[in-house]
Amino acid sequence: MKKNVFSSFFKLKPGSFALLFVMMFAAASCDSADNVQPDDSALATADITATLKNSNNWKTPANAKERKPTFNTLLVALAKTGLTSTVAKEELTLFAPSDEAFAALGLYPNNIGDVPNLEQILLYHAVQGELYASDLSAGYVPTLNGAAVEVTLTGGVQINGADVILADKRALNGVIHVIDEVLMPPTLNLVELALSLDPEFTILVAAVQKAGLVNTLANDGPFTVFAPTNAAFVALLNELGFANLESVPDDVLRDILLYHVVPGRVYSSDLSSGDVATANGDTFYVNTSNLTLTDTKGRVANLVPSLLNVQATNGVVHVIDKVILPDLGS
Repeated sequence: MKKNVFSSFFKLKPGSFALLFVMMFAAASCDSADNVQPDDSALATADITATLKNSNNWKTPANAKERKPTFNTLLVALAKTGLTSTVAKEELTLFAPSDEAFAALGLYPNNIGDVPNLEQILLYHAVQGELYASDLSAGYVPTLNGAAVEVTLTGGVQINGADVILADKRALNGVIHVIDEVLMPPTLNLVELALSLDPEFTILVAAVQKAGLVNTLANDGPFTVFAPTNAAFVALLNELGFANLESVPDDVLRDILLYHVVPGRVYSSDLSSGDVATANGDTFYVNTSNLTLTDTKGRVANLVPSLLNVQATNGVVHVIDKVILPDLGS
């Protein structure tokens, strides 16, 4: 009998799921922040919320072209969601949108409370622990929302594409990095995400429905799903000699689908070459040098580089070009 793989883990690089793989932008942060820099000459004397309230007292270079950022909308949003004490007491890194960032979306202190899922949006801007510029390295950073933000260095320092305009503002319980856009977390679960990508994944969705996995993949998790395209499923049906998806026994189909599911959120930057334990009890081999997966039959699937790390509320999706097969027995 196969083991309960929902207690197994991906073979990851040392320190995965910790906050070690966010980006090293010590030098680049100066370019991104341009003329506005925090005052690091004195020890922090206030918590994160108090530091945000007192942004008018932040010191900037005499030749600064940027105005000091203000955070009235963010502070009202924290109060509306009951997160003020969390941000004041927990050890956090906060990617803080300025008032100008909220205003670009038509959001101000008087209407920010009307935003749906506001709490989850705010939690998507917070990372557990203190991450200064020198701590950051390339990859995905898990947030208090559960989903991750991506840090890149293309043309400066960005968080999900938002520019860091001021880095390393110290507070008693953490650090603030000011950003020029509001970050939006994923809003679709894994099944809804697959449906939104129609028609490319219509067969995958139909397979999930036939195998009775909709509720699991929509409401449980988090999971990482290696999602085969429609063309991959058509090739598999021909390979196995089935006329159509309905011809595949439900238990066989369920076994195949669970072979594409891994517990936890596993981003491409977390992978290291080696065996990966899946939700059906078998393993496949991942090769990070050429972005391939090799199944129990020695068949090779390619990860599609442009469709990696697609996030859902309860997981992450990586698209592959072939259906991989577990040990289906004789």
